[in-house]
Amino acid sequence: MAGKFDPQNAQNLVEIEKQFAVKAVEQAQTYWNLLARVPPQELRLTKLDDEIFQHTMETFPELAKEPYENLIKLDEEWMKSPDGKERWRKFIMSYEKKIKDHNFGSLIRTDARDEYAEKNTIFVTRIQFYAIEISRNRLGLNDKAHELAKEEVEKERLEKEQEEAKKKKKKKASS
Repeated sequence: MAGKFDPQNAQNLVEIEKQFAVKAVEQAQTYWNLLARVPPQELRLTKLDDEIFQHTMETFPELAKEPYENLIKLDEEWMKSPDGKERWRKFIMSYEKKIKDHNFGSLIRTDARDEYAEKNTIFVTRIQFYAIEISRNRLGLNDKAHELAKEEVEKERLEKEQEEAKKKKKKKASS
């Protein structure tokens, strides 16, 4: 049975925080790669996407209001306001037994029209990530990100091909 947590005697807290950060970055990269390969409106992130989408739209009507400006560009101040915190806390807790690692940290793009970048990323819980990204996908708000991600993958593929061609040419010249 776990005892009371004593941060003064905790081992390697900095290392644990780094591991959480690495996990969050890996998840963000995986999601971006998914956006590159699958049209967002066809993308399923969980078995509960329908429920999460419905619950998000009902709980946060300000996100459901067309033209969906509050979903396209997230307002971190609103999310962290006393009202926002309380509403999100209730939402998050409702998935405690339904979504594995529901409160694990995740990175999310604040602007759906752009890629992951330092100035376009905030830290949220995994269920908040699901709620926002499932909603963005269903409503077609990630279509621009899908195109950006596809272009990025194609650019990387071409660069890799050029690099391979250079290596072959170099190898042939030295033979």
